[in-house]
Amino acid sequence: PSNRGGIGGDTFFKPTLKQGFRPILEKRLGTKELKMIYDIGGSKLTKNVPVPVSEREKYCINDDEILQLAKWACIIEEHYSEVRDHYTPMDIEWAKDGLTGELFIVQARPETVQSQKSGSILRNFKLKGSSDVLVCGRAVGEMIGQGEARVILDVHKIDEFMPGEVLVTNKTDPDWEPIMKKASAIVTNQGGRTCHAAIIAREMGIPAIVGCGDATKLLYNSQEVTVCCAEGEEGKVYQGMVPFEVQETLLDNLPKTRTKILMNVGNPEEAFGLSSIPCDGVGLARLEFIIANHIKAHPLALIHYDELEDPLVKREIGNLTALYEHKPDFFVDKLAQGVGTIAAAFYPNPVVVRMSDFKSNEYANLLGGYQFEPGEENPMIGWRGASRYYDPKYRDAYALECKALKRVRDEMGLTNVIPMIPFCRTPDEGRKVLAEMEKNGLTRGENGLQVYVMCELPSNVIFADEFAQVFDGFSIGSNDLTQLTLGLDRDSALVAHIFDERNEAVRRMVKIAIKAAKKYDRKIGICGQAPSDYPEFARFLVEEGIDSLSLNPDSLLKTLLDIGKMEESGSVMDDIMDVARAK
Repeated sequence: PSNRGGIGGDTFFKPTLKQGFRPILEKRLGTKELKMIYDIGGSKLTKNVPVPVSEREKYCINDDEILQLAKWACIIEEHYSEVRDHYTPMDIEWAKDGLTGELFIVQARPETVQSQKSGSILRNFKLKGSSDVLVCGRAVGEMIGQGEARVILDVHKIDEFMPGEVLVTNKTDPDWEPIMKKASAIVTNQGGRTCHAAIIAREMGIPAIVGCGDATKLLYNSQEVTVCCAEGEEGKVYQGMVPFEVQETLLDNLPKTRTKILMNVGNPEEAFGLSSIPCDGVGLARLEFIIANHIKAHPLALIHYDELEDPLVKREIGNLTALYEHKPDFFVDKLAQGVGTIAAAFYPNPVVVRMSDFKSNEYANLLGGYQFEPGEENPMIGWRGASRYYDPKYRDAYALECKALKRVRDEMGLTNVIPMIPFCRTPDEGRKVLAEMEKNGLTRGENGLQVYVMCELPSNVIFADEFAQVFDGFSIGSNDLTQLTLGLDRDSALVAHIFDERNEAVRRMVKIAIKAAKKYDRKIGICGQAPSDYPEFARFLVEEGIDSLSLNPDSLLKTLLDIGKMEESGSVMDDIMDVARAK
């Protein structure tokens, strides 16, 4: 891609390089609409020409070149950090000789935005309403801005721009900067994450969405819009002034708790933004979001692609996997990229990855799913979780999940990933699942691999001693455990008033599970909303000695502060009792 960033260039992400791995987590194909060539016989030294489609559909460098550039970048950053006597992130530009294929570093300078951000205040932007999405593109930053749109296609008309408006244009260059600093947000048709608009927006602390394609046609002057960069890598322009809030947290005041505070994460695109929230890792990374939104196809439909009965489905899957001759590789690649992104964002803290837990009706909604899924009367307690993994009808699909996690751990070097088995009804079922994992290269105990199990069924509690000898840890799934302990459908409005994790029957179940885990020196946590919603339930868990609470990002800091106060008051009471006993 052009080193000026004026086009949507290819993007590569590569952590754990220094440990000797080949950690290319994600490769994102850019649009690469234009390229600069010599103007042979013309009036200018160079000129921009359209890039042929065949070149646009290929990556500009190969994997070895990605890693070579990454190694050079590490050397440069280490050198400048040593010279300056403090960590110095670098903005580095490179070039590739079109004839010889040689790589060159052409410029390196200290990065001036991320490195100067205040590390003591965390600002979290969040939409409080919804509206129609007008335009999508690449998000720059994690903020939200809003105002009236001002579409300007010619830099000579920038005098029309009013402070506080949203600048909408094709692309920007330094001539646009006088009005860019007055904008509440910036939206461009062209550009990638290193284009001029993106760089200036970061420096000025302005939300921007670049590479939208046709924003100047879809938006119009004086139209009220909300520009949101707070929902992951994809930025969205919403119709109207959508309400939003900004939460500010002073990080200097956060307590250090005995109880580990973990985060629930499903969307890989949000992982790096969320990792700025202080926590001890990820207690629940769901595969369902990655499969439904990034893969979209049923794993068995990929395995049996040539046998698909519906020609429309086959065509759609064919388009989705056009770069893959062997269709199952698409599933493994996309799943490994998603899991690897979450694991890298929180590395080296633990990231507990729950293997797929779709119900049969949810699997059926994936592309090609109806051909492979049964019609169940009650899928909530049907063919889901562990019972699928060793079943001859599904084990080939589960093998793809195992291969993806093996790649994340062994090739990417992200050994902080801990697989977790959901809806495991019996210890024997757990052993069968571990055997399937071992067949596919995930052997418990090798390369530090731990395997956890969800504690969400009454049988998980009753057989907790036996499960503790099969798995390395537990995570209490309070939703299913409450549902199955009280014998109610949590989706039914008729009995919703009975659903309560604070019910004494549920509390006893939790207490037994924690006691059994402690007996066998196994980690035990909880992933659910109950500790956030009910401080008394959180206090109960802390008093019982639970190891961790895994929470949704929006409630994590509040709960962290609450737990800190609980532990502090508990510690004071323990000291008083110790003094009393001594007397």
